[in-house]
Amino acid sequence: MSLDVSPALLEQAERGEVDEAEFVDCVRTSLPYAWEMISSLVAQQKVDGTPFADNQTPPPDEQARGQLLRALASDAIRGALQRHFGVRLAFQNCHRVAVFPLDPAVDERLARFTSVRAQLLNQSPELRDC
Repeated sequence: MSLDVSPALLEQAERGEVDEAEFVDCVRTSLPYAWEMISSLVAQQKVDGTPFADNQTPPPDEQARGQLLRALASDAIRGALQRHFGVRLAFQNCHRVAVFPLDPAVDERLARFTSVRAQLLNQSPELRDC
């Protein structure tokens, strides 16, 4: 299971609309490694004022790697995280997470980061089975 959903949040979903802040809190508590990675990159990008911030260190274990995959592979989770932090997320090789501001001035940089070329250049034998 990717999220540890409380009975109250599940009831909310069964009734209809879900409070996104409660969903984001569920993501935060269910996927702490992914949450910490993304929140630290958001803080780094804001402090540094760079066009983006990214992580290039592989997760410490398979549980952490799984959290990143679940957070970024789910459209609902990824979208909620982007709205919560006010950023755009990009992802390569099951660990290279990047955050980009919503500023259109970084659109070209985001396009380069998410390009086929960038994906190919970010390959290595160590990451083959990640």
